[in-house]
Amino acid sequence: MSRFGLVSKDILISTRPSIRALYQSRHKTTHFGYQDVSEEEKSEKVREVFASVAAKYDLMNDLMSGGVHRLWKDYFVKQVAPVPQAKLLDVAGGTGDISFRYIQRLLYQQPQHKESESHPSKQVTICDLSESMLAEGRKRAKKLGYTGISWVCGDAEQLPFPEHCFDCYTIAYGIRNVVHVQKALNEAYRVLEPGGRFMCLEFSQVPNPVLRWFYDQYSFNVIPPVGHVVTGDWHSYQYLVESIRKFPDQKTFALMIEDAGFRRVRYEDLTFGITAIHSGYKL
Repeated sequence: MSRFGLVSKDILISTRPSIRALYQSRHKTTHFGYQDVSEEEKSEKVREVFASVAAKYDLMNDLMSGGVHRLWKDYFVKQVAPVPQAKLLDVAGGTGDISFRYIQRLLYQQPQHKESESHPSKQVTICDLSESMLAEGRKRAKKLGYTGISWVCGDAEQLPFPEHCFDCYTIAYGIRNVVHVQKALNEAYRVLEPGGRFMCLEFSQVPNPVLRWFYDQYSFNVIPPVGHVVTGDWHSYQYLVESIRKFPDQKTFALMIEDAGFRRVRYEDLTFGITAIHSGYKL
């Protein structure tokens, strides 16, 4: 009976394609971790997640990774290879983790630029969807004396910048949270100058099945409870763990970067593939 019911249901839907298309266009769904939600709902939920974790973002990153996230970010900025006077757009960089390292590297290379009129922070723009994360970043920048940074609340899928205005685009642990990853990549390509570089640091897929099993046990059974104890928020960290599993693997993501128009695309696994660096050029 259920078999015939399923067939008749399929036929009924297929005879009304215009109504079905209309329904789907108004109720497009995507994933929020392992949940299916509307595209509009995901954007709001992501804002809520980062509003919840902003105040203890670094503490939780230290607890979850044993401090290794700092090494990953240090190495990432080393691969970015900051250049004086280059204009950086750091997307999903609200707390300043990448931008501050970028500025510090430039200051180390050329200490004379510590003077306010030539300070490298003036070449940095940080764009983030979360006002809470930006607020944390502004507080940290003030303590460091980085007064020249431009802070922008904006969506990676619809960047509020004209074409061809940045030399480097970085995004660290943020692109998996956007609704349409390909749109974000297309936007990265649009705002970069010809010859500009795209650099992404993101959690990825562990190829070794044995290591992946241990990593999954730790991720699902340790991270959410620790998040609950430290921040009082289990669900945000449950989402963050699930969102990693829903993100494309290294090769698939590299192809998506190429589809956006980037060339010389490559990736490098860090710590057995737990995280990876992807890069490409607008040529």
